[in-house]
Amino acid sequence: MRIWGPLAAICLGTFMLLVDVTIVLVALPAMSESLGSSLSQLQWVADGYALAVAASLLGAGMLADLHGRRRMYAGGLVVFALASVACALSPGMAVLIAARIVQGLGAAAMFTTTLSLISTLYSGRQLSLAFGTWAAVAVSASALGPILGGLLTQTLDWRWIFYVNVPVTVAALIMTFRYIPRTVPPVRDASRRLDVPGLVLFTIGAGGSVYALTEAHVQGWASAETLVPLGAALGAFVAFLRLQQRRRHPLLDLSLFRRPAFTAAMLTIAVGEGTVYGIMPYTSLWLQSVQHLSPLAAGLVVLPHAAAAASVAVLGGRRSLKPSPRLGAALGLALAGLGVGAEGFLGPESGWPVLVGGLALSGVGMGLIFQVAAALALGSVPAERAGSASGTYSTFEQLGYALGVAVFGALAVSTMTTSLRSKVADPVVTAQTLSGGGADSLLAHTPATQRAGLEHTLHAVFATAHNALALTAGAVALAGSALVLWLSRQSQKQHPTAAGETTTDAQPATTAIE
Repeated sequence: MRIWGPLAAICLGTFMLLVDVTIVLVALPAMSESLGSSLSQLQWVADGYALAVAASLLGAGMLADLHGRRRMYAGGLVVFALASVACALSPGMAVLIAARIVQGLGAAAMFTTTLSLISTLYSGRQLSLAFGTWAAVAVSASALGPILGGLLTQTLDWRWIFYVNVPVTVAALIMTFRYIPRTVPPVRDASRRLDVPGLVLFTIGAGGSVYALTEAHVQGWASAETLVPLGAALGAFVAFLRLQQRRRHPLLDLSLFRRPAFTAAMLTIAVGEGTVYGIMPYTSLWLQSVQHLSPLAAGLVVLPHAAAAASVAVLGGRRSLKPSPRLGAALGLALAGLGVGAEGFLGPESGWPVLVGGLALSGVGMGLIFQVAAALALGSVPAERAGSASGTYSTFEQLGYALGVAVFGALAVSTMTTSLRSKVADPVVTAQTLSGGGADSLLAHTPATQRAGLEHTLHAVFATAHNALALTAGAVALAGSALVLWLSRQSQKQHPTAAGETTTDAQPATTAIE
């Protein structure tokens, strides 16, 4: 267990925190029926968690460097478990959303330490094996979340998607203290402290932008309720970047972005997460509201995606099947874009099998992205800056997902509203359809003589919205792939033998271990 014990502890926590990003997707209709919610509230259940992770990762990473990575990882596990219980016991949507945000804070403390712990504890071939295993677990967790969520929601109750975290957390804590040695923080530098102003500015920027995008369809794009938080978010981001340029120990090391390969890695993971998983909440709503699939059946529809992603990530650990990180990043985004775009051809009479091919292809792309993006990020910087690179990578991953859900949510509501108004004159129908789970309730109260026509109209509206999301996401991913390829070529011109091509053989600096 000298090799596998620490890796198992790290991967168990990684699997749990990443599962909770997507496990709620197929449970959203059940939550709406149980607690009552609007579409924007359902978005916040998914987005609040990812946003909290993204906003606090950089601060958590600095705290881990100051006080020890094992301590931060274990503390995150405890917070995550307590918040999971609060989610399960939530009496209403407000409490659930708040608990999800706290859960995200615990996840950030865990997530920020995973890659740095692996880099510290392993080297050489063991490091290559550890990265491959971690990548397979990470991509499997994100992809299997909807399946596990559907199984628990259908067989027990949606609250069990949170209760199940408790025994997993206990097991992860036991393994952490047994197998992961306590890392000694570096020599304390009086100038190295938690950048509280930077953390506050980044949180305002991330939170304000997601809030504005999520609420825009309710308040209107030109309303003060939308423009004020959006303006505050942009101002906070500008102030944050200026502050980081002056800091001796910044939360976000902007100098890393002078390396084209590092920038390519950040773009790859953010765009991949935002496009592929950003539209999945609406795919889940289409499967259950239009196709009338059970939560488990809806989760099983994405099984080809999960299987393809996990298979590629595992096979990528074999040197003979592994592309260079630079080529793999661009190729992964291209395949993800083609797969997501292939999901954008639904009609009013389409069934769920229409999605399977696109889901499988996007799974191949995401499996490749998970395999190479982290390696490209860490391999493009010196070993002593691996901690900063790891924290930045994880931040961009979760921020990409959070912004993806918000952006595509705004696009979904805008498209559905326009389509409904062109097909249905009654504003009550439009309002009820846009509320969480309102379409089924509306059909149930419609006279039988009118139900078939209205159902066909609603199916067409949902299909039109989903097509707009999928085609837009596919185009963004393909554009991202072209930009990543260009950045990779710039990096190759600057550093013909850059470490990004041989990342898995790099020897990271090892911190002192008691």
